[in-house]
Amino acid sequence: MLFRKKTVEDVSVEGKRVLLRCDFNVPLDMASGAITDDKRITASLPTIRYLLDHGAAVIACSHLGRPKGERKMEYSLRPVAKRLSELLSMEVPLAADVTGPDAKALAASLRPGRIMLLENLRFMKEEEKNDPSFAKELASFADLFVSDAFGTMHRAHASTVGVASYLPAVSGFLAARELEIMGSALEEPKRPFVAVLGGAKVSDKIGVISRLVEIADSIIIGGGMSYTFQAAQGYSVGTSMIEADKKDLALELMDKAKRRGVSFLLPEDYLGAREFSPEAEPVSVPGRNFPDDLMGMDIGPRTVAAFTAEIAKAKTVIWNGPVGVFEFPAFAGGTRAVAEAMAKSGAVTIVGGGDSAAAIEQFGMADQMTHVSTGGGATLELLEGIELPGVACLLDK
Repeated sequence: MLFRKKTVEDVSVEGKRVLLRCDFNVPLDMASGAITDDKRITASLPTIRYLLDHGAAVIACSHLGRPKGERKMEYSLRPVAKRLSELLSMEVPLAADVTGPDAKALAASLRPGRIMLLENLRFMKEEEKNDPSFAKELASFADLFVSDAFGTMHRAHASTVGVASYLPAVSGFLAARELEIMGSALEEPKRPFVAVLGGAKVSDKIGVISRLVEIADSIIIGGGMSYTFQAAQGYSVGTSMIEADKKDLALELMDKAKRRGVSFLLPEDYLGAREFSPEAEPVSVPGRNFPDDLMGMDIGPRTVAAFTAEIAKAKTVIWNGPVGVFEFPAFAGGTRAVAEAMAKSGAVTIVGGGDSAAAIEQFGMADQMTHVSTGGGATLELLEGIELPGVACLLDK
């Protein structure tokens, strides 16, 4: 898991044309087309500025949304080109196509120290199919491929893997940091190593839990998946959603942790509600058994105390998945408490993308963590120990 991959600093970029895969899949206000959060654009700036400052001509590319191989202009990268122009204080022209005549003309005229942006890669159905002809055409624009879209590295698409068959491929700074921090934490963690796992389904995290049981000292389980673990042990979970077909697996994971001497912490109490609504009245559930008419919405005060005490002892904490319905203010307390405990712990703290990252941003605590991953699915697969195709194709150091 320690990734020895070349980065932009390991190769000469001066005078070269660089195909730079970014993750500009930013949220848009679909009514106005305005970008509502530009963090993914600003995260790419260190790599872009390095390439421009070192004399490269940069052909940036990204997907946005899910146009599914059709030219749907509501998913155009026009707002991204506009925001990049503002951030870089230079014009960033947007090609009218991906590998068509306009893209080719712009790329051919691009001078060192300048940047352009291709239109949405997923306007082309060949992108997600990793079509070799499309990948070759995309690669023909450049002398070097720089991959800086960590959140897409688990996808074997033309722009993440295919182009590396035709160009030398290295990582940008954003992707390199993800791989360095996550790889080190999983391979050589400072101990005690605590993993906090939440989210809705056990099935989404089977591989992650199974792998972390092998390398962590403590596993903390919260969120929707905890109800399946409780039901597997014979507790009543009321109207909480469970995966009945995963109860045996839940018991197996708990047994595996016990055999390996890994602490496996489940909630001891909860906050429940009679309906899934931000207006729902919180009802205390003092133990693990729910009344028939209540669903679990958050962890309770005894659980908060137990979870935060475990985190306080840690030297490494990896967190993936909220422990309650943090989007509803009345049920955000448990997730906030986990975040606060991590911030105060003095440990290496890694937030594994997705909803956990959204929660950290909502609480305004992202800058108090060692690392907040930009990946969702990519982070999960990395935690699971799966080789990411977008990493495997990069040159080794």
